Amino acid sequence: MFTKTKIEQVPARQWKAWKDEHDAVVLDVREPAEWANGLLPDAVTMAMSRVATEWQQLDPTTPVLVVCRSGNRSNSVARALAKAGFSKVANMSGGMVALGLAR
Repeated sequence: MFTKTKIEQVPARQWKAWKDEHDAVVLDVREPAEWANGLLPDAVTMAMSRVATEWQQLDPTTPVLVVCRSGNRSNSVARALAKAGFSKVANMSGGMVALGLAR
């Protein structure tokens, strides 16, 4: 049987509460040009195009909230990190668009 990894969806407006509650890292997987539109405080930037080769820079025991423009890329990255063995991974649903920080 094939199983899909279920990823917790955190509403964009609740990102900080989730981050604080879980003492998590916020991972912004948008591309560098998109970061100019704004970043969440203390976010780690790692473009989705680089995650496959750089994810080892992250601690798999630290919870991660993955963020992108709309929530699609971040959901894919969150799934990949969960499959790689990260203990707690969530996706910020709605992404930066939901916070008014992207178009």
